[in-house]
Amino acid sequence: MRDFIDSKKQNILNGEQISFDDALKLSEFQGKDLYRIFSAANQIRNNFRGDKAHLCAITNAKSGNCPEDCSFCAQSGHHNSKVVTYPLIDPEEMLSRAEKAARSKTHRFCLVISGCSLDDEELERLCEGIRLIRKKFPHLAIDASLGQLNKQQAEKLKESGLSRYNHNIETTEDFYPQICTTHKYKDRLKTLQVLKDVGLEICCGGIFGLGETFRQRIEFAFTLKDLDVDCIPINFLNPVAGTPLENKESIPPLELIKIVAIFRFIHPRKEIKVCGGRESNLKELQSMIFLAGSDSIIIGDYLTTKGNEVSRDVSVIETLGFKL
Repeated sequence: MRDFIDSKKQNILNGEQISFDDALKLSEFQGKDLYRIFSAANQIRNNFRGDKAHLCAITNAKSGNCPEDCSFCAQSGHHNSKVVTYPLIDPEEMLSRAEKAARSKTHRFCLVISGCSLDDEELERLCEGIRLIRKKFPHLAIDASLGQLNKQQAEKLKESGLSRYNHNIETTEDFYPQICTTHKYKDRLKTLQVLKDVGLEICCGGIFGLGETFRQRIEFAFTLKDLDVDCIPINFLNPVAGTPLENKESIPPLELIKIVAIFRFIHPRKEIKVCGGRESNLKELQSMIFLAGSDSIIIGDYLTTKGNEVSRDVSVIETLGFKL
């Protein structure tokens, strides 16, 4: 087992790529062999990504009443999650929330809205907010997650100062209909192509713990590899009361960390960002994600749930020897 892990690590350090079958074999390891995988993933991260930890703060700029039926999402209008709902905030409020993020040590701020697409008024309001933030905080990179986009909308957002767009495909194409029926997997891929066409950086990943197999997780990782995205957000299901997955059993923390590590084997040069569900699923083991290949996290609160205090996460990261 040790020889296999070490040989795959060395191959990647030499510039080779891991095969699907070898990645799947890594997923079968348990017990003490997990720590060898974590250590190898850490060395791969350090070799290709260095010792920098990337921080991103997000804000829920439009909440609830989403027409999509994603089974994990508290903001879907199809579920009875009792989430707070409100329309798109105004540009000045976007600036105010960005200012709070800028006071922390984050270098990214992401505007997120519920829903499957933007109307013209929302697009104008978001572009104005982005311009205000860029003017006052030029050091702060601005991201957005706004649903499906056409090329004209994407170009307008980029011209306003948007640098990166988040559009998760969540899981594999064959498993996707089990978590969402109101739009197709191909619809999400179409938006990713639009983003590539206009030259926006792409943040695209998914959520684990929905009922997928480990083989599907590996298939998903290779789908992202084919898409050649810039940043890969990894979310862990945090079951919300009122959603179809409210009673889903949690995955053991070490298995979740194994997902992070194997993603680093498959994506040695990409930013791997651990996001939603980190606190509730990993608990005392949160810091291990950085020692198993991750180099990025969401800090502060999420869309509908609380996160750690920013100072706590920053302290842990610095204690581990990472530079912000």
